[in-house]
Parts: sequence; structure tokens; C-alpha cells
Amino acid sequence: MPSWELFEQQEQAYRDQVLPPAVTARVAVEQASTFGWAHYVGLTGTIIGMKSFGASAPLKVLQKEFGFTKEHVIEAAMQQLR
Repeated sequence: MPSWELFEQQEQAYRDQVLPPAVTARVAVEQASTFGWAHYVGLTGTIIGMKSFGASAPLKVLQKEFGFTKEHVIEAAMQQLR
């Protein structure tokens, strides 16, 4: 979702087509704050993001440290499907 603001301006029918209310298995990946994503993943969804201010290190190290790896995203998605 490139922009929450633009998404929220769309008609409800479109938003429900993109995020069907009946589908509760959701994962959001945000390489910044997790703030705001709960609105889109719901109470049972998973948010992969930073819950702290940040850190200094090479990008690849930080991605692994904060769980921004394909393995971690796949695992989160699999957990949602169980």
C-alpha cells in the first residue's frame, strides 16, 4: 500500500476488494514504525516492523536484526494461515 491517505479516499467497495473483510490472515511489512498498521491487519494480523527508534549498522545486518528477511515474512504468513 503506497499511501494510507490515498487508499482511505477510495470507495469502500474498492477497499473491500483489496482487503476483503472476511480475510483475516494478514501480514504487513514496514521497514519503519509499526504505528498505524493494526488498522489494516486487524486484531489477529501480524506486523513486521521496527518497534524501537532504530539502530546503526549496514542495511543487511539491520534487515536481519529486525526480521525483514524473506524467511521471516514467509513464516509470519504461514502462521497466519494456521
